[in-house]
Order: sequence, then C-alpha cells, then structure tokens
Amino acid sequence: MSKEKKGIKIPTPWRIKRYYVYIAATMVALILPWIKVNGNHFFLLSFDKLKLHLAFVQFDMQELYLMPFLLMMMFLTIFGMTVMGGRVFCGWVCPQTTFRVIYRDLIETKLLGLRKRIKNKQQEPDMNKPENKVKKAIAIAIWSVLAFIAGADFIWFFVPPEDFFKYLGDFNNHLITFGTVIGIAVFLIYDIAFLKENFCIYVCPYSRIQSVLYDDHTVMALYDMHRGGHIYDGHEKKFSKQKDLREAEPNSECTACESCVTVCPTHIDIRQGLQLECINCLECVDACTTVMGKLGKPSLVTWSSDYEIVDQKGKTKYFRPKILGYMGLIVALACILGYLGTTKEHMLLNVNKETRLYSTKLLPNHKIRVDNAYEFLLQNTENDNMKFYFEVIPPKDIKGKITIAKPNKAFRVVPGIKKKKIVVLRTTDTLVKNDRKDTIIPITIHAYALDKDGKPSKKISVLRHTTFVFPKTAILEKAKE
Repeated sequence: MSKEKKGIKIPTPWRIKRYYVYIAATMVALILPWIKVNGNHFFLLSFDKLKLHLAFVQFDMQELYLMPFLLMMMFLTIFGMTVMGGRVFCGWVCPQTTFRVIYRDLIETKLLGLRKRIKNKQQEPDMNKPENKVKKAIAIAIWSVLAFIAGADFIWFFVPPEDFFKYLGDFNNHLITFGTVIGIAVFLIYDIAFLKENFCIYVCPYSRIQSVLYDDHTVMALYDMHRGGHIYDGHEKKFSKQKDLREAEPNSECTACESCVTVCPTHIDIRQGLQLECINCLECVDACTTVMGKLGKPSLVTWSSDYEIVDQKGKTKYFRPKILGYMGLIVALACILGYLGTTKEHMLLNVNKETRLYSTKLLPNHKIRVDNAYEFLLQNTENDNMKFYFEVIPPKDIKGKITIAKPNKAFRVVPGIKKKKIVVLRTTDTLVKNDRKDTIIPITIHAYALDKDGKPSKKISVLRHTTFVFPKTAILEKAKE
C-alpha cells in the first residue's frame, strides 16, 4: 500500500503498520484465555489448581520441568530479535509501548484533543488551562478502566476467566487474586499516565543489555550522515539551521526541520547516532520519509545497519551465523518441548511399600498365602471422573502368580484430587525357594483407566516398578505349624 505525493512514492508509514501489530497482539492477549480445547487452555499456569496448560494439553505441577524450556525459548527469541532488529520488541510488541500509544495517541490526542498532533510528542499540554486539567482527568479515568482490564487479562493466564468471574462473588476468599489485579492496574495508571517513556529510559533493564547483543548487521533506525551531514560532534550539537550546515558541508541534504526529533516518544535526536533510549518505533523514519519525499529524495533516516549506512561496506546480512545459531537453538528447544509433551502421563502414581515386609497365613488347602501391602498415591489429571485399576506384571523367570487382593474392583477418582489407596498383592504359589534369606522379587505395576466400554485405556496407562518380598523357607515352614 502506498500513496502518491507530487509524483513521489511514499510508502505506508511504519506507525500505521505498528498499529496493526498492536491491534493483533491485543486481540490475541484478550481472546486467547477464553479459548479451550477439550477443556484445556493454550497457556495457563494455575497455582490455584496446581495445573499447567500448554498448547491445549494439561500437565500437573509435578511436570513443571517443561517451564524452563518454555522460558529459554522466550528469552532466546527476544535476544534473537534484538540481534537482528535491535529493540524491535520494544517498539512493536512491548505492552509498555502499546499502552503508551493507546493513552497518548488515541485517548489524549484523537479522542480528547489534549495534544494537538500525534507527530509532535515533545510539546506537553499546557496544564495551566482549566479545560486541559479536565481533559487530563478524563484521560486518566478512561485509562484506569483499561488498566483494570489489562490487569484482569494478565491474571487470566493464571486464573482462567471461568474461575475469575466465579470468584468475584466470593471476593473476601480470593484477596490475593483481586489484590494482584488492583496492584497491576495501579502500577499501569502511574506508569502510563505519569512515568511515561521514562520507564523505557531509566527502569527497563532491556535497554542496558541491548548494546551487548548488537553487531554491525543489527538493523535499527539510523541517520545517514554521509548524505545528511554531521549535525553533532560527539554529544555536542554543532548545527541547528540548514544554512549553517550547508556552509560547513555544502553537499548535506538535512533540512534541519527536526521532524525526526519532535516525533520521537523517548525525546532523542536520532541524528546523534545510536542511543540506548531508541526503541525502534521508526517514527523518525516516517517523519524524514515524508519531508524528504516532498523534495524528491529518499529518507535520511532508515531502518538499516551500521554495516550498510555508517560503514558503507555493503548490504545488511540478515541470516548470518549468529542469527542461524539462535534459530537453531529455538527449534531444538521447541522439539524437546514437543517431545516431552508427547510423553506426558495422563495419571500420576507413586507406589510406596509399607514398612512390614509381608504377612503369611495357612489356608484350608494347606497352601501358604503371602501378602505384601503398598500405599498407592494417585491423581487423575484429566478433566472427567474416571475409574482406575491395576495389574501385576511379574518377572518372566518367576513361576507362579501374584494377584491383587485389595482392591478387588475398579474405583472412581475425581479430577485434580490426590487419592490414597491401600493395595495388597497376594500369592499362594511358591515363587522361589531360598533357605537363607527372604527374596526380593522385582515386579511392575500396570495402572490404567477404564474406558466407556470397561476396557483398559491405551492413553491413560502408566507403569511403575516396585518389589514383592517372598519369605525364606523357614518362615513358610513355621506358618504351617
């Protein structure tokens, strides 16, 4: 998309493209918590129910080993974006920038007219005028409502909306949840309405580490001194007027209109070179593109790299080894995360043997019954009530059977509740003969859920290894007495 001005083709401003990104990101953030597949959310870290939902798959808190991989992917993505595009995250994705645009450009400028123009961000409104004070109060009131919505939306990734609105009726028992929403809202009101871009300049740690990640091919907003002229000598400004600049550098093209300065939200002069305050919003690129376009010339401020603009060594290399390395690490972590997600167990089971090794009893048929008791701690991690049961898998070299004496039928387990079950394994066969000591026999417990037809489920099935202690011969002989 582009428009014509006096025969000069001026592309769609970066500002408009950023607005599209902001709208898309806002819609995703607001809508995503409401989307469920099979009762699971795309991302939900519920400390209330001790659950993690990731990509519409539910995990128990014992499976939080997935979170480090997710966090590493997030940070590597941000670092990779910085290496390639500078602080493009700050200008295009960061909630701080998005909220400031909503408050300053939409509410203060477009809705209330408190600010005269979006393109002049340096001139603050005259707050000595009574009408401006009223407009400021209205702007803060409107933003306060949006801040509470933003705070609630943040909480929805930890307390799902269906529970959040249910808790509203029981406010006193959920003070931490709603206190967090209020705290976030209060911070956003102060941050966006009063702290403003000072957060980006002085508070945000990202600006302090970005320079470590930059290289010669990092893309950022740059002023072409070779064409425009040298406005600054280090930190000292040499020229404020085009006439003075032309006298010193006759071929300089900068008009000294300072449109790139007045439009900057962090109040810097891009002509001074790379600065930590620059958030790559590209407002200065838009401003210079418009001014120079009217003169039939390309913009003096472009989104490019030192390699191409400052050093003039050639074209910017986007897919260089460093970027490919970041991409490779992100893909590798995504594969590991995906693999771990597929190995998820749909029920949790801990098997603990009781302190008593075994018990024996003489049966009427003169056989000796040997019992081993266990404590099973299990949890149904699905969303529906399910029936569970067990079976014993003995080693192949053991002759005889080990059966389940207790429980003798399938039992129901509700979702999210840990259930303790006493399980007794029994045999009446002589599994081994050992005159010297008791024999520890390794066995496998197969725990499974029953499907609607009463058959073992292939999906909800886990194996646990434990032992069955069989008494030595002297104990068996004594039991017969």
